Amino acid sequence: MSDNTAISFANVGARYDDNAREVLSDVSFNISSGAFYFLSGASGAGKTTLLRLIYQLHKPCRGQIKLFGHITNDMTRDQIATLRHKMAIVFQEYSLLSHMSVFDNVALPLRVRGLSESKIKKLVIKVLEWVGLAKYADANPKTLSGGQQQRVSVARAIIIQPAILLADEPTGNLDDENASRLMELFVQMNKTFGTTIILATHSTKLMETYKFPVIRVENHRVGFITDTTKNTNTVASHLQPQKIWKGPKPQNYFSELSKQFDDIGNA
Repeated sequence: MSDNTAISFANVGARYDDNAREVLSDVSFNISSGAFYFLSGASGAGKTTLLRLIYQLHKPCRGQIKLFGHITNDMTRDQIATLRHKMAIVFQEYSLLSHMSVFDNVALPLRVRGLSESKIKKLVIKVLEWVGLAKYADANPKTLSGGQQQRVSVARAIIIQPAILLADEPTGNLDDENASRLMELFVQMNKTFGTTIILATHSTKLMETYKFPVIRVENHRVGFITDTTKNTNTVASHLQPQKIWKGPKPQNYFSELSKQFDDIGNA
């Protein structure tokens, strides 16, 4: 396996009950660092299960998973926690803490990492400005719309500049303008930092606009559509990062934001 491989599955199977049928079966693939994939499939096909396996929220019933070259099957809880410091995940249900303000929700992963409050304040404000929620910093997440809560969830995920970002329908509750803004952010993360991104979506429009390769979950198996202009399911065991984005011209938001992150981090 290449040292450039971020995620590796070898004959992985997953189920939620010992005697139940496998949700995913015989899943094998390697994903290179810096790749961007859409994740598609019918509801209940196993997309979320795949994301949970990568983020180590669910253990496979068989097979082997490697992240950043490390076998995860027998890792301790502390080792998994350390590994997750390099990853972030955005779920459909937002997973925001209702007893904390928007600001504190976004700041939480930075506080876990022990950053100073002065740096945290600057970084959180910058990220909230980017996702258009700066004026809601002191608000309770429960008072926000579903789309706004999703943007808070995304802000919390991206603020750590993860090596791997997993997103489960992050644009599902957003209008076209805000969906485009978030997609531009994800694209810039991928291009600027080399973040490996897997984004689950049901949106054909999204996949047609942003021509990234597609991971397709169907009949308990995982395949890859490498040519998004064709309705074929070409399975590949190893795919290099794709530089084929053809969506709207990205704006400078994230490039500027990343420089500000560096400036604040070095302050």
